[in-house]
Amino acid sequence: MHTVAPSPSFGAPLRTLLRSFGQIVLQANAFTGACLIAAWLLADPRLACAALLGASAANVSAVLAGHPAPDTSAGLHGFNGALAGLAAFSFIADPATAAAVAILAATGTAWLSQPWSRWLRARGLGCLSSPCLIVTWLWLPFIADGTRHASPPPVHPLDALRFCTGVLAGFAQTGFASGALAGVCVLLGIAAASRRHALYALIGAGFASAAQLLSGANAASFDAGLSGFNGILTALALCDAGFAPMLGGVAMSVLLQAAAAHAGWPVMTAPFVLATWSVQWLKHGLARTSP
Repeated sequence: MHTVAPSPSFGAPLRTLLRSFGQIVLQANAFTGACLIAAWLLADPRLACAALLGASAANVSAVLAGHPAPDTSAGLHGFNGALAGLAAFSFIADPATAAAVAILAATGTAWLSQPWSRWLRARGLGCLSSPCLIVTWLWLPFIADGTRHASPPPVHPLDALRFCTGVLAGFAQTGFASGALAGVCVLLGIAAASRRHALYALIGAGFASAAQLLSGANAASFDAGLSGFNGILTALALCDAGFAPMLGGVAMSVLLQAAAAHAGWPVMTAPFVLATWSVQWLKHGLARTSP
């Protein structure tokens, strides 16, 4: 009697793909990734295709590059690829061009992430979404046609309901989506992984959104969720550093985003990355100098 070799399970690659999406909001959780897919489908099905294309290209490239399998399985290589794909489809109108750029950019993030994250770890810093930012900024001035989400004009005075919908829309913007309902899906995905992280994300979203409004941010940008998403990501990245460092990081992300708005350059998640690095660098420096 011959022994039949077990076939590879389809579940493992699927979980890796879903964790790649979950890592966009810093959760290595497959259900969180499924919630992000639901958010993209609600907002714009093209975004789901973009994320699938980018994450798949990045994960395959990570395997070919010989990156550690546990990191790939946890979604640490695929999520920057997913973000790179989302950026391509958000800034490029032509689907064929966007798909080609998404594959190339996602591949670039996978090859960059391992040496770049090693260099950052030696300095006490996390890689976060910096590979996507670096690769996207390389092609953006030459190809992009400015099709990033158009902010809807405000039609209602600011009240509690509009503030809540603007805050929830910020959760959708973590994955380049828009709309409060899509944001609810993302928030539910975070809560499924960690209710504590969901609470910190809500605090970060509310604090950043209120600060942006008080500083004179565009009301239409607030409605689209553009005021809160960097605060959400910063709060998630720094929630284990303590409440005060987390709030300080969120405040710094607000200042960075406000400063970048005057330049008119699409900074995407750069305020979150820079604010988180600043807090991590201070914490790392204090740890080295303490007796």
